Amino acid sequence: MSAVEANFDGLVGLTHHYAGLSFGNEASTRNQLQPSNPRLAAKQGLLKMKALADMGYLQGVIPPHERPNIGALRQLGFSGSDEQVLAHAGKTAPGLLSAASSASAMWVANAATVSPSADSGDGRVHLTVANLNNKFHRAMEAPETALLLRAIFRDSRHFSVHDALPQVAMFGDEGAANHNRLGGAYGEPGVQLFVYGRDSSHEGRAPQRYPARQTREASEAVARLHQLSSDQVIFAQQNPAVIDQGVFHNDVIAVSNQHMLFCHQQAFVDQPALLARLQARVPGFVALEVPENRVSVKDAVNTYLFNSQLLSQPDGSMLLVLPEESRQHTGVWDYLCEQVESDGPLKALKVFDLRESMYNGGGPACLRLRVVLTPQEQQAVNPAVIMNDRLFARLNQWVDRHYRDRLTQADLVDPQLLREGREALDELTKLLDLGNVYAFQQ
Repeated sequence: MSAVEANFDGLVGLTHHYAGLSFGNEASTRNQLQPSNPRLAAKQGLLKMKALADMGYLQGVIPPHERPNIGALRQLGFSGSDEQVLAHAGKTAPGLLSAASSASAMWVANAATVSPSADSGDGRVHLTVANLNNKFHRAMEAPETALLLRAIFRDSRHFSVHDALPQVAMFGDEGAANHNRLGGAYGEPGVQLFVYGRDSSHEGRAPQRYPARQTREASEAVARLHQLSSDQVIFAQQNPAVIDQGVFHNDVIAVSNQHMLFCHQQAFVDQPALLARLQARVPGFVALEVPENRVSVKDAVNTYLFNSQLLSQPDGSMLLVLPEESRQHTGVWDYLCEQVESDGPLKALKVFDLRESMYNGGGPACLRLRVVLTPQEQQAVNPAVIMNDRLFARLNQWVDRHYRDRLTQADLVDPQLLREGREALDELTKLLDLGNVYAFQQ
């Protein structure tokens, strides 16, 4: 059956700030306490969405979460009116207020893991919400993510949105950031590569400096929920040594599209054996391995070379969507230009300025959730979230009305920021036809 791969990008939230909350994400910690520009962040993301839509790719929008998360702060013992909760948390536990105000839900590669209908046992698109339980500021996202995804993929005849796995370490799940799908045409059955950092049931190689956020047990559970057969899945371990160098998710060291895997030479444990398995299972498989002597792991992390979008062009060649940081690094850019000029499948590069996201540790691939859709499934998606000229203009106007152009951690205590956010999201739910998906609307 014919199908296309859609990208659903996260819209950056109104409380986007640099708090250094994500241990193991070196960009996040390096830029801690710097002032942010939420308005610019949202507009940079919208420009990327619109540019890809204009190039003919199906592009959707996933809205931000309600922040600060007053409900989470109440769970932690802060009481009184919403304003009193903010004041008490800001005075006695500013770190908790910062976590409850994080706009990290914009990185929707961590929202869920997705399997297309061509792969699933019941012929539906399956989405399992990630529990993100390695970090408090991200673990609170799961319930709201489920509501938002169900408001977008709301036809149960075509879509099955699963709640997050149990919030325990054994089932640490970071979503599509640790998942790849390889194969031929999007509408044909493919091979799903689940990448994990640790196996909680067995002793083995593990990082020593930074946490391995994804477990094998979580990946296996997601495969079962999506009704995938054993010949459709491969489980591979991420190289612990690169996790310790800041590769906190697989999408910081590898990206795939159809028959091509673009990865660093040091991405996986026993990488030659993994590539041989993929060669045997994926027709026409091509691996573009970047050698350490051309691009070091450190430079890959700093430039987010692999946190890129690998997209199919109409002629079957590949387009790589990159952050500006990759173009600014001479070694990285020279390597990419060599590949484009070679006989390989990579034939074009597209660069975007995503500085506001990059400073918080997320690049082009972090901002998007990939969903393969047949024509019937496309018709079943909430049409109000699909990017076009009209939606682009309306969202930019909405951002201009509601977003601040400067925000620091100290501003999070401001009750006016809470009111601004709720007014903005209430308007956005109508603009995107979402219904009452936020707690303050209930």
